[in-house]
Amino acid sequence: MSTLSSNWKNLSSKISKSPVTKKKATKPKTKSSSNKNDSKLIKAVEKSIAVNAPKANLSPIELTLWTKENEIKTDDIVNSNDEASKVSLIPQGNDHRKKEPGKYLSMDCEFVGVGPEGTESALARVSIVNFYGHTILDEFVKPREKVTDWRTWVSGVSPKHMNVAITFEEAQKRTADLLKNRILVGHAIHHDLEALFLSHPKSLIRDTSRHKPFRAIASGKTPSLKKLTSHFLKLEIQGAAHSSVEDARATMLLFRLHRREFEIQQRKLHR
Repeated sequence: MSTLSSNWKNLSSKISKSPVTKKKATKPKTKSSSNKNDSKLIKAVEKSIAVNAPKANLSPIELTLWTKENEIKTDDIVNSNDEASKVSLIPQGNDHRKKEPGKYLSMDCEFVGVGPEGTESALARVSIVNFYGHTILDEFVKPREKVTDWRTWVSGVSPKHMNVAITFEEAQKRTADLLKNRILVGHAIHHDLEALFLSHPKSLIRDTSRHKPFRAIASGKTPSLKKLTSHFLKLEIQGAAHSSVEDARATMLLFRLHRREFEIQQRKLHR
């Protein structure tokens, strides 16, 4: 049979001898104190809403990019009072749910020249954004061959970026992991996939360069992303060096503008 330790016996003895102190009676909360608590709660909620709410000076494009969850229309993003040069494709807000990868991802890559006279292309940057334009992946990539033309004026990539660049193998793996089982949005996306030596199910690809309403403005030919963005979004991009993040955001917006038509076409092709 177990016995109590001597230390426990001594402690119990002291507790029994010590005077019992009465707890002070707590007064029931009055209506005024309850109102104060309610007021604090309301202020906390209002503060949270203010933090996550869109800023008043955002353009229609910026508002749409990170606030619209369902279908968007041309009227949502086009405003004749906006100067295209002042519009930014940078999403804002602190809604963490909208910063997750989600179902749709848009990818764009930048390339540098390798081989004789730099005529061949090698991956130098890969960028992936989500449905709301938030950056999910943006990394400079070390080309596996000697760079003979950095094409900085168009790629935006220079030798200094290689100091923070990741290996091709790491870029390939991280991209593959993100794209798995997700819908990939891109412009002439096969070029980006080939550069990464990756494949993706055709049923999960939405290519803005192949969408018929988009090709119509180029007489059935492949339209440039710059031309599509200017025509449908009234937004000028690629004014100087390209930004793969900005291009990926513009591509996602173009897709979202015609998402219903994209999905109807996909069902016809893959039913």
